[in-house]
Amino acid sequence: MNKLIVMGQKQLKGEVCISGAKNAAVAIIPAAIMADDVSVIENLPCIEDVSSLCNTINKIGAKSSFLNKHTLQIDGRNINNICATYEEVQKIRASYYLLGALLARFKKAEVAMPGGCNFGTRPIDLHLKGFRALGAEVIVENGIVKAYADRLVGTSIYMDQVSVGATINIMLAATMAEGKTVIENAAKEPHIVDTANFLNFMGANIKGAGTDVIRITGVKKLHGAQYTIIPDQIEAGTYMIASAITGGDVLVRNIIPKHMDSLSAKLVEMNVRVEEFDDAIRVISDKPLRNVNVKTMSYPGFPTDLQPQMAALLSVCQGTNIITENVWENRFQYIDELRRMGANITVDGRIAVIEGVPYLTGSQVSATDLRAGAAMILAGLAAKGETQIDNTKYIDRGYEDIEYKLSALGAEIKRVQV
Repeated sequence: MNKLIVMGQKQLKGEVCISGAKNAAVAIIPAAIMADDVSVIENLPCIEDVSSLCNTINKIGAKSSFLNKHTLQIDGRNINNICATYEEVQKIRASYYLLGALLARFKKAEVAMPGGCNFGTRPIDLHLKGFRALGAEVIVENGIVKAYADRLVGTSIYMDQVSVGATINIMLAATMAEGKTVIENAAKEPHIVDTANFLNFMGANIKGAGTDVIRITGVKKLHGAQYTIIPDQIEAGTYMIASAITGGDVLVRNIIPKHMDSLSAKLVEMNVRVEEFDDAIRVISDKPLRNVNVKTMSYPGFPTDLQPQMAALLSVCQGTNIITENVWENRFQYIDELRRMGANITVDGRIAVIEGVPYLTGSQVSATDLRAGAAMILAGLAAKGETQIDNTKYIDRGYEDIEYKLSALGAEIKRVQV
């Protein structure tokens, strides 16, 4: 087991380069096995979720091999199994994209209910509703989702609620359905656009990704493609907040500034200077922070995946701050960990009221999920004294070389084995 040890109150300065988007990578890897061909995916983040997904597709007969640290070749020509067991998918929620990918190509799929971070009920009802609308028979038996179809036929699908996972999964399945499919009330996140772009590189016909109406004309076959994944919006936001919480001056490079608009606006509201460039954002925090209110929403609203990190920042922002979580009903599990460090936070359902304190105090805390783990690191950077963070396995699921990147900015952080 690993533990991260952070000595706080070090001002961060310098440049940090952002890795490829985790949420795009875990959708694009399953999309690649839809072709009876070879694809090359570049700018992949070197994280546990990518490793887990590669192991899973290898188990069903695909061949994935890294050409270098961030470039993956996927050969889908010898897939001989449409069943992904719980042993393979337990670590990563995005394994459910194998359902849409296998159903599209083979018209059958058996995938165990996914694992991943546990911060509330996250049903996949909308995914299954979409598959059924396309003509598949879907049953859940002994924890395994089984989907079969003689043929998939395009149709109009209205999403009862905005869901990133369901939008991508239905888009995957519809790519090789007969005729046209229209997905209404679709999610608009950047990694949905990235997945659609990759599929189009493979020969798909998808229009409207990034809007709330996606139109798909089915094709009979996809071919391999070479594709570069977009930068990680959430990793970028984490380092922007790291600069703000330490009174730092950090240039966050290799990003798409437009993707960061909701966070940039909040930081400016908090009295942080944000300077945008073509592919970078500089965050300068040299003034007292103002209190703000944050409401998480689907893109282009404030991302739920930056909510824990923002809570760490607001913990040392004088005045009353309010976070309203509109996406997941139980994403405040990490609050007790911040309280250990002296944060003054009360939670009522989906609302957290944060009374800013002058400083946090180093403590022993745990990463309760991926983004909560990042929040613990940020809190440790701001705290007086030493913070020890366990359950680093969650952090490693989504952040590449986080201790090295922070150390290069002047943080005092190290990983130790216990």
